[in-house]
Amino acid sequence: MNNNPQSASAHRGSATGAHPFNWEKMANLYARIALGIGFLSGIADRFGLWRGRNVGYGNFDGFIHYTAKVNSFMPASTIPFLAWAATVAELALGILLVIGLWPHWTALASALLLALFGVAMAVSFGLKSPLDYSVFSASAAALLLALYQGRTESVATNGKTT
Repeated sequence: MNNNPQSASAHRGSATGAHPFNWEKMANLYARIALGIGFLSGIADRFGLWRGRNVGYGNFDGFIHYTAKVNSFMPASTIPFLAWAATVAELALGILLVIGLWPHWTALASALLLALFGVAMAVSFGLKSPLDYSVFSASAAALLLALYQGRTESVATNGKTT
């Protein structure tokens, strides 16, 4: 008995003559788009593009103050650099994730950035904060996305799984 769900869906699709629905590819797309839009939403917030009740920073000064809180262990002189570095990284990664360019390396960089952010939050606010905001969950999703992309790129170049 074959317990591979992809084989089962491919079999069902071939019986009807329709193309099989590929849950693995859809999950990959969902994770990539969700992570990318999440990064871009944070950028929109810090530049005042979001309006209403649920605005986090509202402007870049608000984001710099938040950066100082998250990185309370860093010297004050480094905070503007960290705020701009995070902004540039999140903007680039968000765009690259949404358009699907260099998906393996983009997802890996996203996982690292989110893990660093989660650790900084844990050091400054306690472990509950990054857990409540699902920072480590997002980092893990990005890492799984990177592994999936690496595997599919390996299959595309080698013609077999490694």
